[in-house]
Amino acid sequence: MSQSELKSRAASVEFRDVTKKYGTEVTAVDSVSLQVAAGELVTLLGPSGCGKTTTLRMIAGLEMATQGQILIGGADVSRLPATDRDVSMVFQSYALFPHMSVLENVSYGLRASGQKKKQCIERAEHGLDLVGLAGYGARLPSELSGGQQQRVAVARALVLEPQVLLFDEPLSNLDAKLRRQVREDIRDIQQNLALTVVYVTHDQEEALAVSDRIIVMNNATIAQIGTPRELYEQPADRFVADFIGEANIIDAQITAVDKDRATVIVGNTSLQLDARGLTPGAAKLAVRPNRIFIQTPGDDAAGLAAVVEKATYVGDRMEYKIKTELGELFCTSEATDQAIDTGKHVTVQFDAVGPVLLPRGS
Repeated sequence: MSQSELKSRAASVEFRDVTKKYGTEVTAVDSVSLQVAAGELVTLLGPSGCGKTTTLRMIAGLEMATQGQILIGGADVSRLPATDRDVSMVFQSYALFPHMSVLENVSYGLRASGQKKKQCIERAEHGLDLVGLAGYGARLPSELSGGQQQRVAVARALVLEPQVLLFDEPLSNLDAKLRRQVREDIRDIQQNLALTVVYVTHDQEEALAVSDRIIVMNNATIAQIGTPRELYEQPADRFVADFIGEANIIDAQITAVDKDRATVIVGNTSLQLDARGLTPGAAKLAVRPNRIFIQTPGDDAAGLAAVVEKATYVGDRMEYKIKTELGELFCTSEATDQAIDTGKHVTVQFDAVGPVLLPRGS
């Protein structure tokens, strides 16, 4: 199993109007269409119950679609069982056998498929090498860290040479620092081997960090598909704006539109923004916390009057809740050595780049 062989096996995934129902009352996935290119890492992101895990399980063949088509590498697999899908899944719980060595865990699927012992060992050792665990084969899972155990689970999936590799909340059992390291490991492995990966998480930062594209799901449907930057900077609606990172949703007024630029009034502040197809009238504006600047009376105080209601030090930044005529706003500042006290009267300005108009009715 060379790297080139793994790359050549990577296959596309396509859903064509796929629906999954449980009985007559529950629709878990509703008329979803999507495409994942060969060699791409796409994340399914959304709140609990939105349909992302059901979508992943339908790719794996662990759930059957009620209607629609599922294609892997252009072949219709909608009615094929999981054993015939040529995909591998890395589960949230790792699912390692505690009484088996790391090498035995990695080679288990190969042995179960009837391959010769020597070949199983060779492929398992190469799989461990691919995930940076060469020499760990004799250890038991209990002798490894959580991040190392997760990499063993990835190696076990890789040695089966799947066309598609699936991850179901793979980092949820790890602490924050280890999550960052393991997500980098997964991304490096995926890119080095050009694997097709579909990855499920409810963690927005995790999705932004590992993905080529993100599919945001809500209420069993797709809310938006795009690159991490597209979703963060150009959310399709209020749900996406608020779910991908945090956003302040503010009432605004579009007073004029010239070509694709809108003049937007927010309180006593005027902004020039991408009109996004909107016409003059009432509108909603999404503003990220780091795109709001607080100025104290000693500064150039032009802007929206505000009062600091809460100031929280979180190490690399300050987090503020401020009260304005537009309502309560949440903003952040990297000026941790110049914290602004609670109760302080300040003014607020919005960054010229970053605030984005939301479609009406969203």
